[in-house]
Amino acid sequence: MAVSFSADERAAVYKAIRERRDMRHFLPGPVAPELLSRLLQAAHQAPSVGYMQPWRVVRITDAGVRQGLREIVERERVATAEALGERGDAFMRLKVEGMAECGELLVMALMDGREAHVFGRRTLPEMDLASVACAIQNMWLAARAEGLGMGWVSLFEVEAVRVLLGMPAGARPVAILCLGHVEAFYPRPMLESEGWAPREDMQVYENRWPEAEAGGAEEAR
Repeated sequence: MAVSFSADERAAVYKAIRERRDMRHFLPGPVAPELLSRLLQAAHQAPSVGYMQPWRVVRITDAGVRQGLREIVERERVATAEALGERGDAFMRLKVEGMAECGELLVMALMDGREAHVFGRRTLPEMDLASVACAIQNMWLAARAEGLGMGWVSLFEVEAVRVLLGMPAGARPVAILCLGHVEAFYPRPMLESEGWAPREDMQVYENRWPEAEAGGAEEAR
């Protein structure tokens, strides 16, 4: 039988999961190189379908490139507000990124040439994206355990970021990650605290999906 973690070790894992936050407020100051290296290694140890390891990381160290990414995000922020209609004004009042303040700015991307990987993707090609999401989550939890904040920015036009960063054909950005020191972690997810949305109850079904309507079972026969 496999040896489990100690009680304290298990508690630490669950604490990191429970207290992870999507951070948008950062303190000035760099992230130590050895700490950044540990976080990147945590990401690289994520599971991936067919062991394809499709993640690629672009570290943004040029101020001009950082500003270019911020402009792309701002355009999408405005477009999103317009698409939200009556909730647009409330959305514009939210702080949705900390790209100007964070110590490190990373772009997590999918590699090119993914079509060559068939194992586990023949009927579910999107599993490459799921694998990258696992890498991001690994880094997020490791950052929380290290006392660093991380925020996932997804408000951007994919092609604009791909061109700005010179990505080859077939590669595509998945997330802009803000990483850095924070004064404090939010006691609750920020969008929950701001009243944007509540935390929903976990939905667990047994054996099959429940019928949405009373007549659904009859129609399925």
